[in-house]
Amino acid sequence: MIFTCISPFRFTSSFRSIHTKCPMATTKKRSVCPVACSLDILGDKWTLLLIRDLYCGKSRYSEFLRSPEHIATNILADRLERLIEHRIIEASPSPQRTGSDSYHLTPRGQALLPVLEALKNWGLSHVKGTAALLQPAKQP
Repeated sequence: MIFTCISPFRFTSSFRSIHTKCPMATTKKRSVCPVACSLDILGDKWTLLLIRDLYCGKSRYSEFLRSPEHIATNILADRLERLIEHRIIEASPSPQRTGSDSYHLTPRGQALLPVLEALKNWGLSHVKGTAALLQPAKQP
């Protein structure tokens, strides 16, 4: 049985999944619930950490690899591709190194910053031993 979100905190059951094509991706939605659809894009353990790193000023592949969580190269490449596909980040030729890309948040990606702040604040309040060691990059 699939649960389809009709409105915030109100769910109804459905006996079939909804196979609507996502307009920006090749994946099918499992429901029309905005929480489920957002988690289909952002809900693994690496994606929001990449967005955090971009928010904190990292922009190059090698910089993401040096993050304390140690993401594997194949996962990093996949997540960057997915974020580009969903127009959350964009890649441009790196001014620092020929042949490599620099990644930046798009306005869609910047719209996730309050979500990161809320997760950070929740973690600081409810998960013992956490600390906000990374700071947002200064905006031009």
